[in-house]
Amino acid sequence: MWKYAFIKLLIWCSACSHPGRIVGAKPAVLIQPHELTVLFNHREQAGYISPISGRWRPGDDLEQALIQAIKSSDKEILVAMQEVSLPDVAGALIEARNGGVEVKVVLENNYSRPWSWESITTLTSHQRQRRNRLQRLADRDGDGDLTTTEAASGDAVALLLEAGVPLIDDTADGSRGSGLMHHKFIVIDREIVLTGSANTTSSGIHGDAGAPSTRGNINHLLHFKSQQLAELFRAEFQRMWGDGPGGQPDSRFGLQKQSGPAQTALVGKTKVQVLFAPHSKRNPNHGLNVLEGQLANAEQSIDLALFVFSAQQLANVLRERAEAGVKIRVIADPGFASRPFSEVLDLLGVGLPDQNCKLEQDNQPFPKPLRGVGTPRLARGDKLHHKFAVIDNKKVITGSFNWSPSAAHTNDETLLVIHSPQLAKHFTREMDRLWDTAELGITPHIQRKLDRQKIRCGDGVDEKV
Repeated sequence: MWKYAFIKLLIWCSACSHPGRIVGAKPAVLIQPHELTVLFNHREQAGYISPISGRWRPGDDLEQALIQAIKSSDKEILVAMQEVSLPDVAGALIEARNGGVEVKVVLENNYSRPWSWESITTLTSHQRQRRNRLQRLADRDGDGDLTTTEAASGDAVALLLEAGVPLIDDTADGSRGSGLMHHKFIVIDREIVLTGSANTTSSGIHGDAGAPSTRGNINHLLHFKSQQLAELFRAEFQRMWGDGPGGQPDSRFGLQKQSGPAQTALVGKTKVQVLFAPHSKRNPNHGLNVLEGQLANAEQSIDLALFVFSAQQLANVLRERAEAGVKIRVIADPGFASRPFSEVLDLLGVGLPDQNCKLEQDNQPFPKPLRGVGTPRLARGDKLHHKFAVIDNKKVITGSFNWSPSAAHTNDETLLVIHSPQLAKHFTREMDRLWDTAELGITPHIQRKLDRQKIRCGDGVDEKV
């Protein structure tokens, strides 16, 4: 029955698609690849009632897709997520466990303690802001008065622990944690893999409670049906899990996992390469090298939609491809695009000194700025959280992997290369949506930062050593 429920959800979410650029034309249907589907929480051709605002909004409901998949399980659910703070997702996991399904959860250590158990006096400013958001989410009647009952039923991690769901974080190896346990995947019954860019949070999917203008960070979710792929993800989970909360320091996170090269699995007839990070800088299998190889092979076009882009190695290969005549479009999160370490600034041909009037080491602004670089217009508080590329309209690169040295060398991450022209059409449509309303070139926000640092630093700018 789960197959029909998920297909029904996908049909509801994906029945129509973008009509190109012909106003008034009937939307064309984009077929999903066999045994592989993708959902986007901001796309214009679908909609759902937001559980946060109670209003109809455009996009696919990623939370309900996750819950439906969890409810389909009858054997095993393995969850490796940076953060799980949606109570209904926790409830679905608990219901599955109570029904005899083996459920295991791995979280990032910054998000593995129930917020309702913490003393506000011990929290940092960032942690207090997060707690405030989660309190508003738990306040189901929206009256501003968080009752004990609402707090108890609204804390996802507390619900999991109180129900006896086995749960660990990336300190289970005896360390203080990896750079980040940044995975975002669920493996169901050794056959289904759910992964993508989205964290299981209201901010990551729907928007922030108490902030009705937000619609959630821009994200996507992939659903694979493949025993081969599921086995690769399951092996990664087991490396991190060890004996779970059993007390032995045999869990492995970060570089302790000794991650290997990319592996290949078939999803239907689609070839999927998967790399689990991190790797040492000396290891030739690391993720930035994988990305460089994929970009270097582009012959016609490269589309990028990125939350973080801070790898000079990848900016250099984009420059080479641009000089070779490859058409390049880049959409970047506006918050990260304007940071001193952002390679988006390189693409725009400018350098931005940091607070110490130092430029990024090996900073190499393009002598001829790329014209196809922009940032989306977002509601205050929302982020462009994608980490995808479409190459030559036939390959999609995605996963939890931000395009940064940290993702390659310190974090627990997933990087996927999916060889599917059909899937590429879906991601290109998402890219077109972002592109249609993006601010291109040096935006007023970036220009103001450049002007401020010029006044502050004058000509006393040095390169970092």
